[in-house]
Amino acid sequence: MDSKRNLHDSDYYTIMPRKSTDEPGRLTGTQSIERALLLLREIAAHNRTGSRLLDLATRTGLQRPTVHRMLKCLAHEGMVQQDADTHRYYLGSMAFELGLTAAPRFNLREISHPGMARIAEATGDTVFLTQRSGPDAVCIDRREGTFPIKTFTLDIGMRRPLGVGTGSLAIVAALPDEEIQNILASNQPRYEEYGVSGTTLLAQARKAQKLGYSMREAPTLAGVRSVGHAIRNQSGIAFAALSVSTISSRMTEKRVIEIAALLKNEARLIEKQLSNAM
Repeated sequence: MDSKRNLHDSDYYTIMPRKSTDEPGRLTGTQSIERALLLLREIAAHNRTGSRLLDLATRTGLQRPTVHRMLKCLAHEGMVQQDADTHRYYLGSMAFELGLTAAPRFNLREISHPGMARIAEATGDTVFLTQRSGPDAVCIDRREGTFPIKTFTLDIGMRRPLGVGTGSLAIVAALPDEEIQNILASNQPRYEEYGVSGTTLLAQARKAQKLGYSMREAPTLAGVRSVGHAIRNQSGIAFAALSVSTISSRMTEKRVIEIAALLKNEARLIEKQLSNAM
């Protein structure tokens, strides 16, 4: 494997920030970067409805004046924009442009296209591709099947805490136990927004480990059942997942097993292609 690392390798590491010598316990310039990224992640997580200044201050734990100053700077650079009528904040044009520029280097979406098409054709249902992004999971692609009742549980670009969503749960379940505990603990305050708890997600992750795939009812959409399977990088680390969602009446126990096998097969093909591409 090439020593150059790609984002989808998901080999996360921590850089310890230096402490200021004249203000013990206070972080140096890296703190501003971390806060700006935290704000951008929160805005991205709620980009469909937008976020008020108060919302962002509450969710990040930052003071409102600090959030306001940072948003003003990010808006000036085009990373965020504020709706003139609602005063809500959204990702800006620069965020979109940077994403377009970066896309060719991260080819998971392209590599997964054929497999997602095969799954959609075989099941007739909606197929999702989810990728880990730090403590979150982001839907990076979706393929519709021919079944007339669609279950769009995720939009492309939607960001949620790891564990929320069946594909996201499959990623969590495939991680080392210590990392699972850390993720659930750090995301606990955010899970309340989605009507779940870290304890519930841990139980669901344990069940997924026994089954070899994740399966659950959509927490925010009644009558929808989903099945997911993790995708691993060349180092064996789960960093993405395929999942299928449909109405519960179609997802019988027998069909769950069939779809899980289909997802596993396509995940293995994607892993092989990713390995060859590195």
